[in-house]
Amino acid sequence: MHRSLRLATLAALVFASLHAAPARAATTYEAENATISQGAVESNHAGYSGTGFVNYANATGSYVEFTVDAATAGTATLTFRYANGTTTNRPMAIAVNGATTNRDFPGTGAWATWQETSLTTTLNAGANTVRATATTANGGPNLDRLVLGTPSTGGTPVQANGQLRVCGVKLCNEHGKQIQLRGMSSHGLQWYYQCLNTASLDALAGDWKADVLRISMYIQEDGYETNPRLFTDRVHNLIEQATARGMYAIIDWHMLTPGDPNYNLSRARTFFTEIAQRHNGKNNLLYEIANEPNGVSWSTIRNYAHQLIPVIRQYDADTPILIGTRAWSSLGVSDGATETEVINNPVNATNIMYTFHFYAASHGTEYLNALSRAADRIPMFVTEFGTQTASGDGSNNFTRAQQYLDLMAQKKISWVNWNFSDDFRSGAVFTEGTCPSGPFAGTSRLKPAGVWVRDRIRTADDF
Repeated sequence: MHRSLRLATLAALVFASLHAAPARAATTYEAENATISQGAVESNHAGYSGTGFVNYANATGSYVEFTVDAATAGTATLTFRYANGTTTNRPMAIAVNGATTNRDFPGTGAWATWQETSLTTTLNAGANTVRATATTANGGPNLDRLVLGTPSTGGTPVQANGQLRVCGVKLCNEHGKQIQLRGMSSHGLQWYYQCLNTASLDALAGDWKADVLRISMYIQEDGYETNPRLFTDRVHNLIEQATARGMYAIIDWHMLTPGDPNYNLSRARTFFTEIAQRHNGKNNLLYEIANEPNGVSWSTIRNYAHQLIPVIRQYDADTPILIGTRAWSSLGVSDGATETEVINNPVNATNIMYTFHFYAASHGTEYLNALSRAADRIPMFVTEFGTQTASGDGSNNFTRAQQYLDLMAQKKISWVNWNFSDDFRSGAVFTEGTCPSGPFAGTSRLKPAGVWVRDRIRTADDF
């Protein structure tokens, strides 16, 4: 953000019921009623469903086994609700009638913070055995329940579009159709992680009808550099949450101060290596490798991209990569330059886009026109904007913001709004105190900027 201090699942089933063809009613299986090996039923952490949860023993091979009944044979969704109060991933092998899939259960931030992760599998008619087995000596997470449901036959953004790619100067879906994504950015995960929970992400996918979630992980300002394992696991978790709801996820390497992306190059190599290795099988990601470079030349940013992109590509050849531009991703305009410096000296890579950020109460026609001209020459993605000033606060300029949105609709420029939190600033969509309990759907807890942007995200997509 352009300032120094800017500052799963029942989910898939709820989303399917709101967005797609009707799905079979969900069936819940509480973990405390399942077969347990090397674990205990406990109730000392709040937020569980039923009468308790299973605390796995810290041992490889500890498991919880469910007997799941399916009326007919076919494809179904299994959603596990869990908590992991450590900063270490606790992976498990999920065996359905003996066929095993490995699944990550990263840290959720606290033992009373519950999240979901889903997988699609094939069930037999009648009884099915589903066993979740810990694969490390740390054991499994605390397991609350398993929910069985039938996946929707279509309707989510990812189901409609599949793997995205850059075609010419546009973002295209797997069918080659030019598309525009619209969605929300989180606030910094070090400050407002509590705003990204089951209920809020259900609302973002189902009520707001968002196509994309930008996962904004600050590097400095008490972010990633203070605890790389914790913040990487938070990103892993949110990727899974977005995936379960059929949304795209932008992995935002939120460097801001210092403004030279090369300062964090070593950290970026480590982070994106792990992200790309773990999630390269997914078709719903975009990597944003430098949020808002500032105080450096375009050639410096370009050189950073040339060093980091190959790190990602050795593990993930298909995911689009988004590259920040000079002067807080303003295409250089905030430093008195123009978009020509990027157009005349582009990054030497394929399947990439360049980012642009604007705040409508601060950035007028000069910025708007630069975005318009650039979008005709190079692939552009607005990964952050606000209706207020560049501080993320102050009065809203909805008239100017609508001019930007009209331009982006005309030129198929995807956009993400800042930000999905209850920060006191006017740019945070929820009123203070909304997180973590909500409600997040509807407009009762939205600030004016939240009402405005929710209405525009909810308009029908042209997929």
